[in-house]
Amino acid sequence: MRPLVIPYRGKQPQLAPDVFVAPTAVVIGDVVVGSRSSLWFGVVLRGDIGPIRIGQRVNLQEGVIVHLDEGFPVVIEDDVTIGHGAIVHGAQIAAGAQIGMGAILLTGSRVGAGAIVAAGALVPEGMEVPAGTVAVGIPARIRREVTTEERAELLERAQRYAQRGEEFRRLLAGGGEA
Repeated sequence: MRPLVIPYRGKQPQLAPDVFVAPTAVVIGDVVVGSRSSLWFGVVLRGDIGPIRIGQRVNLQEGVIVHLDEGFPVVIEDDVTIGHGAIVHGAQIAAGAQIGMGAILLTGSRVGAGAIVAAGALVPEGMEVPAGTVAVGIPARIRREVTTEERAELLERAQRYAQRGEEFRRLLAGGGEA
């Protein structure tokens, strides 16, 4: 089984050679994914009406959906973790941020560098989560600053997922047990 990587209206997805793409992932259209990133099982990236740009060492965990509205491209910078089942719709996420499991980022929202959006949070249209803060709830509200320990863990998590993606890429290529 191979992932679905589908050109759309003349736009071919561009994945760095060392990206892990799970066999059940779907990547459509104007999508660029940077080095050592990982698209886990059931991820959907649908760049049919605009661009999706994903940096290096970004991990999109199982069931993440990324889409957009016209005029609202998706930009996910380096070292971002997006938890299982999250939805990113026409949003921008700065480097080193974490989006918790099941969180939803609506059109025009922005998450600053090193910020955390808690599991299950809803970031409304146009909201900005400032760099280095934690947003929680429905609708999301800024709860506090990210701690020094949390900041270090965010970058460590991105590195761990980059390594895990490399292991799975080798495993699925027939390179033996990970």
